[in-house]
Amino acid sequence: MTISDLIYAYDQTHYPQQKVTGIAMLRFLMEQHGLTQRQLPEIGKQSVVSEILAGKRSLTVDHIRNLSARFSVSRAVFFE
Repeated sequence: MTISDLIYAYDQTHYPQQKVTGIAMLRFLMEQHGLTQRQLPEIGKQSVVSEILAGKRSLTVDHIRNLSARFSVSRAVFFE
C-alpha cells in the first residue's frame, strides 16, 4: 500500500463526499455563470427549466448533451 492509498482511505473515512444530483449540478452551473431559467435554450422554455429545477421533470438525454456542450463539462456530471 502506498502513501496515496492511505491518504485516500483516510479522506473517504473522515471526509466522505456527497453525491451530487444532475439538478444540483445544473443549479451550480447556472449560479456560476449568472444565468436565469430563461437563458437556457438548451433545455427549452423557461417553464420546462422551472419544472426540471423543481424536480417535476427529469433531464433528457438531449438536455444533457446540450448542457454538456454549453458548459464544457462531461455528460456524466448530470447523471445520478
